[in-house]
Amino acid sequence: MTPEYDLVVVGGGPAGSTAATAVAMRGHRVLLLERDTFPRYQIGESLLPATVHGVCRLLGVADEVAQAGFTLKRGGTLRWGRDPQPWQFSFSMTPRLPEPTATAFQVERSRFDAILLRNARRVGVEVRENSPVRRALTEGGRVHGVEYTDADGTTRTAHARFVIDASGNTSRLHGRVGGARVYSDFFRNLAVFGYYAGGRRLPEPNSGNIFCAAFDAGWIWYIPLRDDLTSVGAVIAPEHYAAVQHDARAAWQDMIKACPEVDRLLTDVPVASEPPYDQVRVRKDYSYWKNSLWTPGMALVGDAACFVDPVLSSGVHLATYGALLAARAVNSALDGSVSEERGFAEFEARYRREYGVFYEFLIAFYDMERNDRSYFWSAKKVTRVDLDEAAAFAELAGGVASGDTAVGVPADLGAHWSAAAAELDGAVGKLTAGDHRVNPLLSTRVVAETFRTGNDLQEQALYGGPLDDPGPAAGSGLAVTTDGLAWAAS
Repeated sequence: MTPEYDLVVVGGGPAGSTAATAVAMRGHRVLLLERDTFPRYQIGESLLPATVHGVCRLLGVADEVAQAGFTLKRGGTLRWGRDPQPWQFSFSMTPRLPEPTATAFQVERSRFDAILLRNARRVGVEVRENSPVRRALTEGGRVHGVEYTDADGTTRTAHARFVIDASGNTSRLHGRVGGARVYSDFFRNLAVFGYYAGGRRLPEPNSGNIFCAAFDAGWIWYIPLRDDLTSVGAVIAPEHYAAVQHDARAAWQDMIKACPEVDRLLTDVPVASEPPYDQVRVRKDYSYWKNSLWTPGMALVGDAACFVDPVLSSGVHLATYGALLAARAVNSALDGSVSEERGFAEFEARYRREYGVFYEFLIAFYDMERNDRSYFWSAKKVTRVDLDEAAAFAELAGGVASGDTAVGVPADLGAHWSAAAAELDGAVGKLTAGDHRVNPLLSTRVVAETFRTGNDLQEQALYGGPLDDPGPAAGSGLAVTTDGLAWAAS
């Protein structure tokens, strides 16, 4: 059967819109199927510069995002670690990225996601909303399309050379690729979150920063979305689930009261009554990955593929970056410049590496918090990482994430992560001690590795390629085309 499309994308969030747009920009036929009708609510409101100034610029939508009136985010403010006073980090980490690009935004995802989906339509993607996908179509071990229900309730099929599943953590299709999800026990947390109709802001120039504060039961995020809207969520141990299930709103507010640094920002501020921000929501067991991210004809991106603890606001970055990698593989296979197997091997190697560096950073970051009296924090030490999880991570990253190919077995990872945590703790101590001409965080391996890909993406968008070419991730001899949308054989 001749395929109707070159690519079918399942899901219209940032990952789906990124993949669809990047393939359509190369002149290919793309269908995007979204189960909801936009605008729709979504969590994951704090962005990183790589998404705003890297991916969005490559997709031609950076100006529209910049003009949308979102809250400017210069970095993060944290009450975390041994210092009892909050400390700041800035995105101004490298002189090669000019000041306007050393920022990000706090976004209402309903608006941000709609901008990306509109842009996909603008470049030629056929978008069908209210069209949930029911299953993948396969033949001879290859995915060649999907079955979906259209807006009228009619069951239809769409055939394509490739399918990208970007349908989120509730994906119906992800089991087709790499078997069951591998859940992290170390990051097996519970998030309960809601909104306030306002809230006090941090002193300038950091009023738009995300504020993360550790407390006995876990940590809280505080995200200023608008003058009259603040996103507040508590990340806590799953042992609290019974209380949250009994009365999520009461449990949420109890957690806020137990964190003085956040509670004082919300004194006399009412909870939001404006839909959809009037609800308190819960998400549990949300850190996971897959043993494989692609199979012939189909790839997983975004939360369909993986997710890791949100303290560093990595969700949208991992989603859009993974989608861009998959789009490069699709574009290269469609134009015949790189084989499907070779292109998707590069996609998977780079995607695994990026997930791995964030995972590794977060283990070190959690280890910094010194609240040893707390059940939550005593369980979040490098020494408490389960051996089975370390083995699974070693298989995931294979030394690539750590930058040290000798770190390939679980026995080596404990010492490796402990050293990273100590180095990060020392750098934060220097950061809080006073002003520095060079950000002390940059001197640490784990921070440099975590932000390297983001810097490369921004340099790709600004200059047509990274100023320091990191080389192919899989030793495949593949680089990136100047437009950032495909692989180039070197």
